[in-house]
Amino acid sequence: MAGVFQGQPVTATQLPAGERPSSPPLRVCLLGATGTIGTATRRALRRRGHEVVCFVRPRPGDAPPRDWRAEDAVFRAVRLGSPDSIARDGFRGERFDAVVSCLASRTGAPRDAWAVDHRMHADALAAAQGVGVGRFVLLSALCVQKPLLAFQHAKLAFEAELAGSGMPYSIIRPTAFFKSLSGQVERVRRGKPFLVFGDGERTACKPISDGDLARYIVECLESDDCRNRVLPIGGPGEAITPRQQGETLFALLGRAPRFRRVPVALLDGIIGGLDLAARVAPSLAAKAELARIGRYYATESMLVLDPATGRYDAAATPSTGTETLTEFYRTLVAGAAAPDRGDHAVF
Repeated sequence: MAGVFQGQPVTATQLPAGERPSSPPLRVCLLGATGTIGTATRRALRRRGHEVVCFVRPRPGDAPPRDWRAEDAVFRAVRLGSPDSIARDGFRGERFDAVVSCLASRTGAPRDAWAVDHRMHADALAAAQGVGVGRFVLLSALCVQKPLLAFQHAKLAFEAELAGSGMPYSIIRPTAFFKSLSGQVERVRRGKPFLVFGDGERTACKPISDGDLARYIVECLESDDCRNRVLPIGGPGEAITPRQQGETLFALLGRAPRFRRVPVALLDGIIGGLDLAARVAPSLAAKAELARIGRYYATESMLVLDPATGRYDAAATPSTGTETLTEFYRTLVAGAAAPDRGDHAVF
């Protein structure tokens, strides 16, 4: 992405959560406040003493849209697809110090991706500039390093607009979330084998929890060292492969590991079939894109990509936080409810 400096992020070790007072408190517009990461970010902002105003879609039955309050944050009903509504119903000509966006398309299908990951963000940026907002912190994704999918191109398009806007920014690109790696817990608990593509060693990631990522987002908002940077970030510890994830689950359950290999060619066949069927039924094109997203995550690591070698580099992937995937799995094995993984789940 031309004109964007990719620097090393400020880590949790350098900026311990809760130890450095934020002075003065900021008035923050939060986008995507009702998702899992958005909810965690809203709470982290409040713990640091910031005032949070969440721009959210109108609730069913609200006519006209109205404000409400929850957990010390104000929620404003805004039609995020309308620049006029963002300015009129959201910013209202008031002072805001920063925009923090955890907003993302739910499906990643082309129409959804370009509407949410690009257009809604571009409209929010334009409205923010109109009221003199001084900072924009964007939660993007590490997978945009190797863009093969519609949602990745949409995210990159807005990243480029943000970097060229003249507004100080931080673009945060996290690795895999805990929730995206939770899909097989119940399957394994029921006595079934853990599914892996190939030998389960083809990909790796440094998974990060909602809480650790939220704290990192707030630290970047507060830190001048994070301004005008693209910041890849992972969770604590070494990178972990799908096979290691399965071994961890079996160990927590006190069982011998059992794996079933799934050929990547199976996904290729599904994608090919859906692409062919979409010529007759265009509605199937979105399902083909979802299958391509699944294939991407099955074959590409969520680590920093070395552009010189084309290889993923665990050592070059920064870490933050204290919460581990093993402890997350332990809570699920003990009976905690698994999070909603949305539409990007492979298994």
